[in-house]
Amino acid sequence: MHPTRTSANDPPGPPHPHPAAFDDARLLKDCRLGKGRSGGPGGQHRNKVETTVFITHLPTGTESHAAERRSAEENRKAAVFRLRLALATDVRCALPPGDAWGDARSALWRVRCRDGKIACNPEHRDFPSLLAEALDTLHACGLDEHKAALRLECTPSQLIRFVREHAPAMSWWNRGRAAAGKHPLK
Repeated sequence: MHPTRTSANDPPGPPHPHPAAFDDARLLKDCRLGKGRSGGPGGQHRNKVETTVFITHLPTGTESHAAERRSAEENRKAAVFRLRLALATDVRCALPPGDAWGDARSALWRVRCRDGKIACNPEHRDFPSLLAEALDTLHACGLDEHKAALRLECTPSQLIRFVREHAPAMSWWNRGRAAAGKHPLK
């Protein structure tokens, strides 16, 4: 059973772990990779060598690509990171079973969130995993930042600030809030 792409109003998919949190080998096992050429700056080398990398996560249809580097390997790394961000934003997974308001935080979340503050740069490898966990928790809490912050043991303002670091995630949250008749968060 695999997680599925959902909207804020759909029931969550199967329990964690979220595909954005998988290690590279496990994530790429569920993906189709492709290479191609792209135009633009970079000189003759760029036009002769297939350095553009395309990745499709087959269970969800989520796609990413990267073409800005001259090396296919560097583009693959960038495409994998972008895929993780897209999965974190577009795919919802159920929280681990247990008490409805119990501690469902991952070990990674516990390390990255201390004294109510979430510490992770949006370009760090851990960011997509943490973002997926925050959005899954928000989804489970009816998109209520206060309830989700309680479960994640951070402040609501820290949670908003963290999600705001990835504009598509904030858009997802605000679309869900609008559908529920709530004002958007800035």
